[in-house]
Amino acid sequence: MKTYRDYYFRKAKAEHYPARSVYKLQEMDKALRILRPGQRVLDLGATPGSWTLYAAERVGPKGQVIAVDLNPTDTVFPPQVCFLVTDMLAPAPEVEGVLAQAAPFAVVLSDMAPKTTGSRITDQSRSLALVEAAYTVAMRWLDRGGHFVAKIFEGPDAPAFVRSIKPFFERVSLFKPKSSRSESKEIFIVGLGLRERDPRYLSPHHEETHGRT
Repeated sequence: MKTYRDYYFRKAKAEHYPARSVYKLQEMDKALRILRPGQRVLDLGATPGSWTLYAAERVGPKGQVIAVDLNPTDTVFPPQVCFLVTDMLAPAPEVEGVLAQAAPFAVVLSDMAPKTTGSRITDQSRSLALVEAAYTVAMRWLDRGGHFVAKIFEGPDAPAFVRSIKPFFERVSLFKPKSSRSESKEIFIVGLGLRERDPRYLSPHHEETHGRT
């Protein structure tokens, strides 16, 4: 198992990514064609920035990536990236302004994960709460036809959540990247092609952003 982990660690360093997690997004993108040139992407839980760098490469200089995390990063990003340090559960007004200016997004990504406690039930519950938070953000800022990707810890609540959001996307599935450690409980929820916003996750003051180009 150590050799397996070291392979992706060495690969990330050789390819100038700050973390091996980039290969999970790369696998999903290659399999499902999530990212394309010119898109606007919102990346939640972005630190240290591997997903952000990969997304920026894929959208190119004519695209834009807004990356958000509670913690700052030393990673140097290309000009099409705007990195914001804030809590997306209670974003600062200036962050709301940046998102409103950039929206709607073609893709909302979330690699957010809770601090693990050692209790599987607790960790799964906290992971689901973060996925629901990311989904709430997506329902506000994701454009019609857009894609949603979010990490969740496997557990009894994950399939139920997937079923609950299926009516709002063309396709919803669970994706386990080969680059994830075999002992890891993480899996990714992928919603492709937003049909309509999920009213359960909309605030009373939600502003419609569909249709902007």
